[in-house]
Amino acid sequence: MISRIDLRGETLPEGSALRDLLPRAEFDVEAALEKVRPICEDVRHHGAAAVIEYGEKFDGVRVEDLRVPAEAIARALEELDPAVRAALEESIRRARLVHREQRRTTHTTQVVPGGTVTEKWIPVDRVGLYVPGGRAVYPSSVVMNVVPAQEAGVEGIAVSSPPQKEFGGLPHPTILAACALLGVDEVYAAGGAQAIAMFAYGTVDGAADGRPGCAPVDLVTGPGNIYVAAAKRLLKGRIGIDAEAGPTEIAVLADATADPVHVAADLISQAEHDPMAASVLVTDSDELAAAVEAELKAQVAVARHVDDRIAPALAGRQSAIVLVTDLEDGLRVVNAYGAEHLEIQTADAAALADRVRNAGAVFVGPWAPVSLGDYCAGSNHVLPTGGCACHSSGLSVQSFLRGVHIVDYTRDALADVAHHVVTLAEAEDLPAHGAAIKARFGWKVPESK
Repeated sequence: MISRIDLRGETLPEGSALRDLLPRAEFDVEAALEKVRPICEDVRHHGAAAVIEYGEKFDGVRVEDLRVPAEAIARALEELDPAVRAALEESIRRARLVHREQRRTTHTTQVVPGGTVTEKWIPVDRVGLYVPGGRAVYPSSVVMNVVPAQEAGVEGIAVSSPPQKEFGGLPHPTILAACALLGVDEVYAAGGAQAIAMFAYGTVDGAADGRPGCAPVDLVTGPGNIYVAAAKRLLKGRIGIDAEAGPTEIAVLADATADPVHVAADLISQAEHDPMAASVLVTDSDELAAAVEAELKAQVAVARHVDDRIAPALAGRQSAIVLVTDLEDGLRVVNAYGAEHLEIQTADAAALADRVRNAGAVFVGPWAPVSLGDYCAGSNHVLPTGGCACHSSGLSVQSFLRGVHIVDYTRDALADVAHHVVTLAEAEDLPAHGAAIKARFGWKVPESK
């Protein structure tokens, strides 16, 4: 059901050599680029008509208008199961608590008397937030994308999610209800690469009832399949992106004190997403490894989505139980792996968690499973995958802000440093740079005080 990789008794290599020993899903975005390129070009030149055509081709339903009517969004909230509504409202409340604390404030530094540099944080003007469809329904992704954008102060927020045949070409009603709870009324029934292209280029021909089409955005965030990731890569530069999200991952660093029932359940929870999902246990306990293997068999036997998701995910090359000599080696392995989600289930979990350098999010101890972070911890579940946690962060308020430096110097403050500026300009063979300074002082550089 799940393979083993035994690294005990070995001196673990460094860097990429260690990463190469660890399980990882194949996710060839480069190969998908040529498939999405004509789609994006078609949307660029033909706007909404192209998006509608590709929706019919890939999602099996033709919509008359990409923009979801306001009454459909309101109706989805009215018809939402009260328990689901309460859960979403609590998820939103907790996410706001955490993300509100991430807001940055303007800060001014006096470099010298009369010379200041102010860093001002400005939200992007307009964002496109992508919410995937397909195997599962993700109203939680609406929360995780919209809340940080709102807390950052973004004024223009548009959400796109694939049209669903069973709902008459609208996105899933739970997704629409989540948008309603968050006060988002600009929602489009578009998925895949064509949705990313719609956000990047806008739709040139407008909607069927005379309303304007989707205006271009500055930034696109949100997870999706390999074609969404490829469209993001292709269009990066025209739009900002959060990340090229790959298959979801969980790594669990555990010792003999961990409960194998918990560990197995958490590994299965990620395998449930997709047949390419990665579930990795790193442990120094052969007994725990055996117990987890037994629990996986028992729990998978009574799970849903086994044949199409869980079983192939656990059996795939991206999932494994990695045996290490001790927890020090285990820590080296998980830092090399850089998991999207990392659970620490050891006797001294907090101390080990404090030493983790590479992870999208870290879950400490037996009572902080990844599922909590997916919905109601208050943290964000849009996280780096594929080892990108070694250089990238999860979605946050910062993702929607730009830092702008405002430089304000008086004549005396410039005069005091003018000779240094001219010297460096000449050292770089850029004499016009120095001349821009000299011109302000009658072409004679002041001597420093």
